[in-house]
Amino acid sequence: MSAKNKILGGVLGFVLGGPIGAALGVLIASHFEGPQALPEGEAASGNRSGKTGTATTADIKVSLLVLIACVMKVDGHVRKSELDLVKRFLVRNYGEQGALEALQVLKSLLEQDLDAMAVAGQIAQHVNYSTRLELLHFLFDLANTDGEFLDSELQMIERLSGALNVSPADYRALAALFDKGKDPNWAYIALEIEPGATNEEVKKAYRRMAMKYHPDKVAGGEEMHEKATEKFRAVNEAYEHIKQQRGMN
Repeated sequence: MSAKNKILGGVLGFVLGGPIGAALGVLIASHFEGPQALPEGEAASGNRSGKTGTATTADIKVSLLVLIACVMKVDGHVRKSELDLVKRFLVRNYGEQGALEALQVLKSLLEQDLDAMAVAGQIAQHVNYSTRLELLHFLFDLANTDGEFLDSELQMIERLSGALNVSPADYRALAALFDKGKDPNWAYIALEIEPGATNEEVKKAYRRMAMKYHPDKVAGGEEMHEKATEKFRAVNEAYEHIKQQRGMN
């Protein structure tokens, strides 16, 4: 089975409708030709009745590809470091040949005028909160491939975060993980507390964040589970940093 079939073959859920379905347009139409073809006009318009259920693993993968395209194209050009990161991600999940074909899907998305906020809003309706946090985490990784953020990309990610219905505190907590060398209070921000918090409040915040980012809460297959595990470790790193600073047990 080709990567396009792996990506689109399992997409029988929410991504067939709305702005994501419209963005995938021709790819969806070509996949569902024959007896499973979408009724004329529905692939382009993104309307398909009865497909408003929760997200499948394939839905998550397609959603991430569309969000990746939104961030990569916001500054007017695609950086090699960004493509390398995405390719490594795709190779890990689809193999070499599969990654090349999946990159063709991404190329098609990059050539379109995507409605980023509408796409993120559609995802927010069908994807659980923990998984949305990991989608956002990957976008931060993508924007930081050269070790620094472009203002345009950060602004896009912040806007996407709002459209994904991620809380401002959780957005700041994710962003703080990339500011370790710039903000001395990064560990407190990552745990969503103030530097003046008591030791007991630090412990409670750590337990709350560890539960929020536990990998078992994330949908979307092995790749999203790996991102959640990475974030889970980062929460532990922030907690250990504060404990060391304070001499906590």
